[in-house]
Amino acid sequence: MTESSLKSKTILSLFWSFIDKFGQQLLNFVSMLILMNIISAREYGMIGSLAIFIAFSSILIDSGFGRALLNRHNLTDTDYSTVFIFNITLGILLYLILFITAPFLGNLFNTPEITVVARVLFISIILNALGLIHQTLLTKKADFKGLSKINLFALLIADIVAVIMAIYNYGVWALVAQTLIYTLLRTIFLWLYSSWRPKTSFSKKSLTAFFSFSSKLLASNSISTLANNIYPSLIAMFYPMNHVAYFNQAKKYQDIPFLTMSNTFRSVAMLILSEVNRDSERMKRVMSKMMKSISFITFPVGMIMIITAESLFFLFFKEKWLEAVPYFRVLTLAGMLSPFVFIFNELFIAKEKSAYFLGVEIIKTFILIILIILLLPHGLMALASSWVIYIIITLLISATLSGRLISYSSIQFLKDMLPYMVVALICSGISYLVTNGIQNSVLYIITNAIITGGLYILLCRIIKLEMSEEVENWFSNLKKKRK
Repeated sequence: MTESSLKSKTILSLFWSFIDKFGQQLLNFVSMLILMNIISAREYGMIGSLAIFIAFSSILIDSGFGRALLNRHNLTDTDYSTVFIFNITLGILLYLILFITAPFLGNLFNTPEITVVARVLFISIILNALGLIHQTLLTKKADFKGLSKINLFALLIADIVAVIMAIYNYGVWALVAQTLIYTLLRTIFLWLYSSWRPKTSFSKKSLTAFFSFSSKLLASNSISTLANNIYPSLIAMFYPMNHVAYFNQAKKYQDIPFLTMSNTFRSVAMLILSEVNRDSERMKRVMSKMMKSISFITFPVGMIMIITAESLFFLFFKEKWLEAVPYFRVLTLAGMLSPFVFIFNELFIAKEKSAYFLGVEIIKTFILIILIILLLPHGLMALASSWVIYIIITLLISATLSGRLISYSSIQFLKDMLPYMVVALICSGISYLVTNGIQNSVLYIITNAIITGGLYILLCRIIKLEMSEEVENWFSNLKKKRK
């Protein structure tokens, strides 16, 4: 693939991937906006405490095979069917284990009614397993347009049903239905859209070949998933369920913009880095461009979120959820850095350096355990701070390993990232000083966004940062095409 065709493919993939991820986050935001004003914090806490089991099961079912299928060429129907059969079998086994152990979760979290909720909610594990190969095939074809339509339509229906159920006082079951309907419809739409159908053929040789690459990736993803989802379950063991909800919803809301960016760039990085994984110099250029692009968007958005946090929560959820604001602000610091971590991970996977990935995850987990042990006794704010420290250390380790792998060093990464971060800090600081006396929540949010955003774009242009010029060129080309 030539440089120009690769760039064109990257831009198109980025566009549809962004539509997909942004659309999902927007729908989630709107639905949560309604649901959080109806459903109690305790019921939200119940769902949050179970998230780790669904996330971990999804990783085990995929087993890293999805990424192995993306990386490798000339695959047969037998290869795909083998992975499909393995996914379904493991999904059913995991569900049965979780079904049997559900009463233990009720005792662990001091919430007996969570047993029935867990047994119904965990059905989504099997439903997800049914659509993994179809999703992989569409990603491999770079059909992000099709994926975005499938995801958004399924989520829209699920959100509407959940809101109706919440209005009719179904409480936690509205949240359970939201998850189950989304996974069911998404799987059905994937099967209808994709022409691939599994065969009865199963190859032990094929499974073994994939496992040689995916075993370390599976271990890495399992460790990472546990780390990313451990907090709600951990809090549920020592605090009431409403505290789980405050922490978990704060993390979810700060995740909305950053997860959108992470997933958008990850989808593209997964495709493009795998395409050029034999050319380290091109990979280095792709990495540099992605890090600058992420920095250009992430830092001003994050700083606006921190400044306007209390006004945002009061405007959308009133006093009911204001206890989540301190956690939201601290976790946003980590959120601004998390997209970079995901891109480094995609680099390691694209180069098939699963040992790098596994090594990083083991070190990270060891550090996280130490941080949790040290800071959990000091309260939930200290626990939130542990996540920020963890992300910073993770980023430094990943950048160092990247330097060894493709010569994209931590120094180069800082050169790409820091200018945008410094400009965002300056602009948000000025905005805070100017708007500090505004009492109206809506006016305060809008004024901060305008001042921070306007100053940021202006300063980026004045000091001629690369991404501001790229955006200008993109708009200029768009105008020319319209003419």
